[in-house]
Amino acid sequence: MTELRGKRILVVGATGGLGSRIARRLSEAGAVLALSARDVDRLDALDLAAETIPADLHRESAAVVAEAERRLGGLDAVVIASGVVAFGPASELEPETVADLFAVNAASPIELITAALPALSRSAEEGREPAVVTISGIVAEAPTAGLAAYSASKAALAAFMVAAGRENRRAGIRLLDARPGHTETGLVTRAIAGTAPAFPAGHDADHVAGVIVDAIASGARDLPSSAF
Repeated sequence: MTELRGKRILVVGATGGLGSRIARRLSEAGAVLALSARDVDRLDALDLAAETIPADLHRESAAVVAEAERRLGGLDAVVIASGVVAFGPASELEPETVADLFAVNAASPIELITAALPALSRSAEEGREPAVVTISGIVAEAPTAGLAAYSASKAALAAFMVAAGRENRRAGIRLLDARPGHTETGLVTRAIAGTAPAFPAGHDADHVAGVIVDAIASGARDLPSSAF
């Protein structure tokens, strides 16, 4: 996917700190976008030329993919930038917190990717070099104390991407997982449980978004933490 202009791309989590920046860069590169998030007002506030699909991905992953494909006339890439975080020692984790982390960070992206594969296969048959992009983060490489369940949920997604990437390589579908270190997106202030420790300054979100979009365009197949 060396040319982003005209590529039909669904961005999930498009109102988040990274999702919004990725969407804007893709738009500036000429991609044809469908943007999805839960809050329709925040989607509209992005002020991008794009189809907007408000949805709760806990329940509507397959429907979002189908609607994006219908509106765009096909689908060449899916970028999943949604996610939640929780802090605290493993001994204090509540079952509901663990369930939410895995639902948002692993199960929902996996369901969405699975739903998107037929559309991406059609794109590959047209020679359009389709791709799936996820952002599991450095915790998938180096599970972190105080973030045990969050690390596990992101590692689950990263493992799925590796295996599914091998399965779909011959079909011409590229699965790219990005694992940046701590990034200044404000996510730590919106934890679903616990309180964030004092982190050192993280990566600039614009820089991380730029690296990811450049990787989509260049055909990269992996973005380890060292790439950022």
